Amino acid sequence: MHGHDAVAGHDQRKQGRRARHPRRIAALAAVTLVAGLGLTGCGSDEPAAGSSATSASASASACPTSDPGGTGGTASSGASTGTPSGIPSGGSNGGGLKIVEAKTIKKIDNSTSTVIDPNGPAITCDTSAVRTTDDITYSSPTTHGKKTDLKLDIQVPKSSGKKPLVIYLTGGEWVLAERTGNLDQRTYIADQGYAVASVQYRTTTSGATYKDALADVKSAIRYLRANADTYGIDTDHVYVWGQSAGGYLAAMTGVTNGDKAYDVGDHLDQNSKVQGVVDEFGPANLSEIASDYDQAAKDSNYAAGNSAAQWVYGPGTTKSIKAYTSQMAAADPATHISSSTPPFLLLHGSADPLVSPSQTLNLFTALKDKGVDAKRVVLTGAGHGDLSIPTNSGASPSASSGAEAPSGGAAKPWSTKKTMGYITNFLAGHIG
Repeated sequence: MHGHDAVAGHDQRKQGRRARHPRRIAALAAVTLVAGLGLTGCGSDEPAAGSSATSASASASACPTSDPGGTGGTASSGASTGTPSGIPSGGSNGGGLKIVEAKTIKKIDNSTSTVIDPNGPAITCDTSAVRTTDDITYSSPTTHGKKTDLKLDIQVPKSSGKKPLVIYLTGGEWVLAERTGNLDQRTYIADQGYAVASVQYRTTTSGATYKDALADVKSAIRYLRANADTYGIDTDHVYVWGQSAGGYLAAMTGVTNGDKAYDVGDHLDQNSKVQGVVDEFGPANLSEIASDYDQAAKDSNYAAGNSAAQWVYGPGTTKSIKAYTSQMAAADPATHISSSTPPFLLLHGSADPLVSPSQTLNLFTALKDKGVDAKRVVLTGAGHGDLSIPTNSGASPSASSGAEAPSGGAAKPWSTKKTMGYITNFLAGHIG
């Protein structure tokens, strides 16, 4: 294991001036940092208007961004790439098939969800208050005879006291799992008083299935619990947050709390349970991943042997995910919901052309039906993360379908204080 301090060289006078721990509740702000006090938040449904994660004395600035060509999750603010959520720029989904984004998106009933206009001020960060350690090997599993050293990067506030842990899982359409992506949002969450670990997991490119990737996530959780003193982690409060394919894995991690079938590898004396799940635009029932879309998008998603099929059935499969087989049911988070399932926050863009918005709605409904504390937030007009995603025809999802077209230009609806406020509210509301 090795690492480096990513914030060395920053003004050392800023270090240690704020104790950041999300345990206190503020009456007038959803997410506010006050000099000398811990992170504050409230459990209300709506983030306070104009709420900010930065104190008056903090050096707030634009959050750091990933490599513009990065392959992790939602692209960082300011990134310029046409590659959505980690999908390879060559346009292949891992099965040798061209990706087709939806041109039309069916309008769905969001009456049970919270619908918001996500636009507003962008998040800001005080990077001098966060220490980053990169390239930590947390597990070395073997897939089809080949060993893979899996890595994680962790950001920890420099203030005293143990910090709740947030496991971040990037997207990548089952093909990629680059832990370096979405640096701006990860830094913002760490800046609120959380240890944030971005975790690499196995994908179809190594012949892995969702079962392997889920085992990897649980291995990372156990590793960090075993090394909690090293990284200053509060082991009683561990959360998992994922986007796209990472949102799917976050959901599966939560609904399999306590299921020992996925606890394999090292540190088995530690538990892999999480206390909450944040699922942003993640698939759920893969047999319906394109149910809201036009026929071309459906044909692409349900093509036999594509990356989604390999994710469920394994390498070399000639099956399609369209049929809801017993294997598909086992890969569906809704079938694993139990009394051990922790609270969920689900978020989705109404104009997402890659994962049908009804995916999070159906999972949300299943969670509520089983008595799980769950909330779903719909971002009006938002797409699949903060990218301007061109369809193969160059057209945006049709407004005539009932869905709003994603706003163009520099709008970053997934990285606004309003949107991120729902995540920080959720985390703060389920601590202590």
